[in-house]
Amino acid sequence: MPRTKKIVPDADLNTDAAEDISANDSATDAGKARYAAPALDKGLDILELLSKSEQMLTLNQISKQLGRSVNEIFRMVVTLEQRGYLIADNDQYRLSLKLFELAHYHQPIRSLVSTALPHMRELANRTMQSTHLTVYEAGRVIVVAQVDSPERWAFGLKVGALVSLTDTASGHVLLSFRDEAERGRMLAAHIRMDGEQEVDHAQLLRQIAETQERGYSRMESRQIRGVVNLSYPVLGANDRMLAALNIPYIERIDKKINPSLDEVQSIVQEISTRLSKLMGSSSFGS
Repeated sequence: MPRTKKIVPDADLNTDAAEDISANDSATDAGKARYAAPALDKGLDILELLSKSEQMLTLNQISKQLGRSVNEIFRMVVTLEQRGYLIADNDQYRLSLKLFELAHYHQPIRSLVSTALPHMRELANRTMQSTHLTVYEAGRVIVVAQVDSPERWAFGLKVGALVSLTDTASGHVLLSFRDEAERGRMLAAHIRMDGEQEVDHAQLLRQIAETQERGYSRMESRQIRGVVNLSYPVLGANDRMLAALNIPYIERIDKKINPSLDEVQSIVQEISTRLSKLMGSSSFGS
């Protein structure tokens, strides 16, 4: 005769599962505690604090904002200064550019930027507009390359600038060319920027769907009046989303005739397609 399985009541199953989860959580917490590195935590806390501060901070200010004593952080601050991560001036500290330099040694970004820059210079010269390249990073959008307009004035974003994920053309493009699961993780990690406007979630999803269908984003800036943002995707191998190529279009109103918004958009599309091919995308043919 076939052996019968003992049926366990649902309540027992739930209790056992809860106990297993609790045991696993306890084991995980114990493991985290076992391998914790308090000194490293302090160093990272200092770097993260100074990255968000618009002004230089003294040791007292750093200790107060981190909730630690001066004695706890003194040696860490000195070490970070000696290693070139902090710059000191009259007992005040700020971040150096070393973290930014390290980020640019990261091979995927370095390869992308080195490939893109000559074509971005061509784009700026043909459109008479500034252009920048953005990537998604930890809930925000970061500018990794920028070329100024050849005009005697220029409007653009600085390399290293952080912009919003949800209310910018580049953010919409970076969100659009992902699968649903990855897009959900990106939105869950979204970090609001200073001055960022409220975005209705349903409306945002509609804008993302429209951007995906069109293949680009063209929208009036929600940060600067009179600017129209153009953004196109740069894809890599297996059509993986790498970056967004952007132009914040500004219109001249004197007698100088520059390419129109539609003409500029056509050129951005051309350059983004070319970059995608160079980065290994198969979406645009050979």
